[in-house]
Amino acid sequence: MTAARQVPATGQRPLSDIRVLDLTIALSGPLCTLILAGLGAEVVRIEPPGGREMGRFNPPFLGSGGLHFGSATEPDDIAISVINRTRNKKSMTLDLKSDRGRAIFLDLARHCDVVVQNFSNGTADRLGVGYRDVHRVNPAAVYCSLSGLGEDNDQPELKAMDIIIQALSGIMQVTGEPDGPPTRVGVPVGDMVASLYAANGIMAALWARQRTKRGQHVDISLLDSLASLVAEEHFDVFEREGFPVRSGNFLNRLAPFGAYRAKDGYVAVAATADHWTHAIFDAMGRAELASDPRFATRGTRVMHADELNALIEAWTGSLTTEEVVQELLGKRGVPAARVRTPGEAMADPRLHARGAVVPLRHPTAQTGETLYGIGLPIRMSESETGLDGPAPMLGEHNAEILKSWLGFDDEQVSDLVRERIL
Repeated sequence: MTAARQVPATGQRPLSDIRVLDLTIALSGPLCTLILAGLGAEVVRIEPPGGREMGRFNPPFLGSGGLHFGSATEPDDIAISVINRTRNKKSMTLDLKSDRGRAIFLDLARHCDVVVQNFSNGTADRLGVGYRDVHRVNPAAVYCSLSGLGEDNDQPELKAMDIIIQALSGIMQVTGEPDGPPTRVGVPVGDMVASLYAANGIMAALWARQRTKRGQHVDISLLDSLASLVAEEHFDVFEREGFPVRSGNFLNRLAPFGAYRAKDGYVAVAATADHWTHAIFDAMGRAELASDPRFATRGTRVMHADELNALIEAWTGSLTTEEVVQELLGKRGVPAARVRTPGEAMADPRLHARGAVVPLRHPTAQTGETLYGIGLPIRMSESETGLDGPAPMLGEHNAEILKSWLGFDDEQVSDLVRERIL
């Protein structure tokens, strides 16, 4: 299976004239540059010689020997996370700790539009590849830094792993059952939200550059990014008024709104309007509940949400998900869906057709494995978008980049290899 094209072949990618130097590691940075690559930017991912980036050591691995959870022992074993996050990018190795490697990077920076890095605070400056270093050689470059607490971080010892950001943002405290522990969101949401903000900030800075002819520093904090989403729900108000901020599978301020147990799984229901709630009561054979003072309006339902959810779940628990969703609620126009497994969602042909989920393939090996990865859920009427290129092998584009960007010849490239700069 190949990735679906999202526009006619005549469409040009919107960022096709943008060059990006990608110094990122782990997830937040690589996902940001993956978005830019899917929109057509020429993204050059720069790693140390030998591929010591932490993501390359995260199992499972895929290679000519198939999929496995051991160590990467074969030359073509690549972590699935790297295969997923480096598609549509070019790979270059460069020793930034050497004077020669740093000089080459700054020469490349003279010819780029964007630099993205998510090193620990201060690392880029110590290496000589920070914002001031790039701005000095290319004032028009947009420079994006992603970090745990931002460039003005007063806790440099903090390691900004996703679970740490989830803990600090408050999102873990509002996720889980009311009488249970704080719960980690099932995907690395701190990293992922920050990457989306970063991509938006970069594109806004590129747009501003058209007016000012100057680049600027885009400073993205993982904590800022995730906390901004937590603030949307006004949990502080509910906490002040004595409502539990952790409501499990239910959002009580919109009750009935949640995931209810059925005989063979769960159904998600979002009956935020009075007439939808009344339709649920009709489906239950309890039409009289529509006039019950506890449940007649949204305001009173908030105050009695636990009682309402218990009534609905007692009903759904006697039925299959198909009976609830299709036969009873669907026919009455109530928003409802069966809660799918990740595997079921990844196999949805509609998601494939729209390019939101796309097949992954090893850059060189024919593995026979069926794997899916992040797509680019941005569809445009006049421009092509999508992640249809495979991940590169480490350092695959060293010679290409040095020759096309800097005019190096074969001998100069060979010298850098001998000197272990590449």
